[in-house]
Amino acid sequence: MGCIQSVTWCPKTTLKIMTIFLVTNLLKADKENVVFGVGLVRFANAPCTSSSNLIGTCYRRRQCNDINGGASGICANGIGVCCVFVRTCGGSSPYNSTYFTNADYPSAVTTSTSCVMIIQRATSNTCQVRIDFLSFILAQPNATGICNTDALIITGGAGSLPIICGDNTGQHIYVDFNGNNNIIMTITTTAGDVGRIWNFLVTQIACDCPTRAPSGCLQFYNTTTGTITSLNYGVGSNIIDNTTGLPGTRQLVNQNYGACVNMLPGFCSIQWSSNGFMVSGIPNLGFDALTNGDCTTDFVVIANPSYVGGTPVNSDRFCGTSFNTVTTASKPFVLYVITNGDEQNDVANTGFSLSFTQQACSNNLFG
Repeated sequence: MGCIQSVTWCPKTTLKIMTIFLVTNLLKADKENVVFGVGLVRFANAPCTSSSNLIGTCYRRRQCNDINGGASGICANGIGVCCVFVRTCGGSSPYNSTYFTNADYPSAVTTSTSCVMIIQRATSNTCQVRIDFLSFILAQPNATGICNTDALIITGGAGSLPIICGDNTGQHIYVDFNGNNNIIMTITTTAGDVGRIWNFLVTQIACDCPTRAPSGCLQFYNTTTGTITSLNYGVGSNIIDNTTGLPGTRQLVNQNYGACVNMLPGFCSIQWSSNGFMVSGIPNLGFDALTNGDCTTDFVVIANPSYVGGTPVNSDRFCGTSFNTVTTASKPFVLYVITNGDEQNDVANTGFSLSFTQQACSNNLFG
């Protein structure tokens, strides 16, 4: 017998739902009498690494089979198995660390398809999911930045989400549950030579988890340093802009989201610097780094920034074909990303890759 429960996992906390099952114990009442009894052995439904190096959850073997998981390796000192959940088109899962893949993954999709994958809420204390795009390649948008050939559309969550296509391997997004409604991921593709492939890892996050992404953050980073790239900032060159040698593909339309950085203890400001920036304007025509009133269609927003040396920028909007390093102490730390509904005049724009570095507070004042 056992109680089968889904797990909502929160990193760096010790609160985990427990699996309980019965084992036979040998209990000695005294030297003369031996009594066979039944005892309870408990272990955490904690994340584990399977023998195939996938992330799973520790369950009893029978539990894992009952909930359509795949046992791969052992956990809990050999008492449990590392249960891996893999679903494909038409599949659904309320379980933490579920992989959603295209059919026949890792083989690519070259035919027309509509793939629906459903994320179910694990418990009443589950508030959001993080979706990691471990592998995610669809056809590129058209010349206006619209995903008219292939698209990922996510519905059912709280708030609207951008439509995504192109090359987004390595990206991640957060989606809040809307009550008990399912979060539905739909990928549509058309026939063609492009090899489409997707492998998403879905992590369910507890409402009281300190690493839960704040409302309004499509992306969330919990590190002192890192790099944030715009969606579809791929590794290939933009064929319109292949003379620049910069990585990237094509900027997507109708982006309006926040990429948030968690301010960690001991840090009071954040510095942003460019690895590549081409958000509006035409390369090689002198647009360079633009701010404020010059940025009306496509731009990023950083609140109350100053240049290196402390001179105020006097603008929170940045666009053009380059980006000057800035620092801000405005909180929370958020990079807002805005694009309009037509990228035809900006067809060469690849988007951006910005690195951030949190900077320590002075005089030990943790702002």
